[in-house]
Amino acid sequence: MRAFVTGATGFVGHNLVDELGADGWDVVALVRRDSDVRHLVARGVELREGAVTDSGSLLAAMPENVDAVFHVAGNTSLWKRGDAAQTLVNVGGTANVVRAALARRARKLVHTSSVGAFGHHHQRIVETTRSNAASSWINYIRTKYAAELEVLKGVAEGLDAVIINPPHIVGPHDRRNWSRLFRLVRDEKLPGVPPGAGSWCHVREVARAHLAAVERGGTGERYLLGGVDASFLETLQAIGRLVGRPVPRKPLPAFVLKSVARVNEFVSFATGREPDITPEGAALVCERVLTDCSKAVRELGYRPVALETMLADCWEWMLKEP
Repeated sequence: MRAFVTGATGFVGHNLVDELGADGWDVVALVRRDSDVRHLVARGVELREGAVTDSGSLLAAMPENVDAVFHVAGNTSLWKRGDAAQTLVNVGGTANVVRAALARRARKLVHTSSVGAFGHHHQRIVETTRSNAASSWINYIRTKYAAELEVLKGVAEGLDAVIINPPHIVGPHDRRNWSRLFRLVRDEKLPGVPPGAGSWCHVREVARAHLAAVERGGTGERYLLGGVDASFLETLQAIGRLVGRPVPRKPLPAFVLKSVARVNEFVSFATGREPDITPEGAALVCERVLTDCSKAVRELGYRPVALETMLADCWEWMLKEP
């Protein structure tokens, strides 16, 4: 079996490549010229230079009749000044991948989306929840939904495609996402605890769900992951126990966190640097975003993992990193 992977040097992509290798797949990865590819080289991955935003390089890189295309690449920025670049990658890049997969007659496309594609909801999100993401003021939310629409356009043209919707992902090889919480707690620089909550999933099981989707995922179907619901307070208290540092006992009020984010955004206009927390980021961590993963469990064999286990796996990996 042969796979073509975008975003292979990222958090989820890194773990996906490991799972593909362990399952005996030959992997071709689309990489940028300046990407750190040491992990991919060590895994025997075939590297092809290009970008999802460059349709010509993408088409040239994708093998003919490939068994599966895993479109993992995406821009997760929550800073307004990056909206244009984010739209180009998330929407335009996904459209390019879909067109290339159709042209190369790929047997399957597995698209890595997000629970964010469903928009903002007070109730637990299931696959039949109607998305309101198109009206969101957060560009990341809008573009993840728009990217799914590009995938579904491909399905209408005969592409066998599946969409995976993970919530908060934790685990090894996380250099930029929730691993930041570990560093803030370790260095005793955590400014406060957000008042929100969410569903959490282990990156290893996210990667395995991608593989399962190739054979078991229904065409045009979405699969929500998750399985463990926890507030940020509960999550940070667990991180504090692992790191051996105290954390606050109560979350910050939402208005305080959002006010700090607005001040940070104002300062960023002068510095030109992305703030630690933006108004978009503050809004998301003040929400309760819970998912129902029973469809993925039933149809993909997805396995939820205990919060303490996924956090411990992430921390152990961080301790080994230079």
